[in-house]
Amino acid sequence: MGTPGQSTTGHPEAGWAGRVAGLIGSCHPGPVVAVTALTTALAVTAGQSAARCVLTALATLTGQLSVGWCNDAFDAHRDLAAGRRGKPVVDGAVRVGEVWVAAFVAVALCAPLSFACGLLAGAVHLTGVAAAWAYDLRLKATVWSWMPYAVGFAALPAFVALGLPGRPWPAWWAVTAGALLGIGAHLGDVLPDIRGDLAIGVRGWPHRLGPDGARLLLPVPLVAASAVLVLGPAGPPGGRGITALALAALVAVTGTVLGRRRERAAFAAAVAVVDVALLLVGGTGIA
Repeated sequence: MGTPGQSTTGHPEAGWAGRVAGLIGSCHPGPVVAVTALTTALAVTAGQSAARCVLTALATLTGQLSVGWCNDAFDAHRDLAAGRRGKPVVDGAVRVGEVWVAAFVAVALCAPLSFACGLLAGAVHLTGVAAAWAYDLRLKATVWSWMPYAVGFAALPAFVALGLPGRPWPAWWAVTAGALLGIGAHLGDVLPDIRGDLAIGVRGWPHRLGPDGARLLLPVPLVAASAVLVLGPAGPPGGRGITALALAALVAVTGTVLGRRRERAAFAAAVAVVDVALLLVGGTGIA
């Protein structure tokens, strides 16, 4: 128990502005913004109406906020035990209970916003959100840690396609590329924290590969996603697509040959940018 004016972490309690900042920091704002922006851009390029694009963006935003807050709230005891500075809960900027409340409020808002895009579209999106919660609560520390990322990212183009007029089923290549991007995102997201996670008993799929194994594997699903995005759509691939695929492969090989840890991760990020560009360019054909 802390004294009056202190949080349970032993730090002085933050004021309301500090707690809001703590909540923003604990939602993992980088991934939240990135996934929301990508899904919204895909909705625009796929041809959703302005109103539907707003609904898609809000549903994605609330879903991602709920996942980020769930992650920080559930891991709070581990972060406190390990003394991980820079985490809002550890630093006393926000209480664990407040983060849990934010997570449940966000997911409660996500459900009606998702179903407002269509019954099937909503069900697909909420399946992706549920997979991400399963990662936070259980699968993160298992060999199946890659699966929620694959399901969650595959659900995004399906959610967008099913929100179009006529509720068309998403193209197989868009869903497959989304799953591969998710696996790459999982490797890239976990890579910087592998050693720290191992110290507190987290043994997901990348942790079992080890830092070097995860780093070497990182470009593989991303280049595979590039190939699916270029070769998957009907008809012969265009010159720009072939160029993008060749560029992705060249960048991946260059990063592996150079062999430096940071450089390899940076090259993998470049391949991911190529994949996102290919996905957005092909947005009109995802259904």
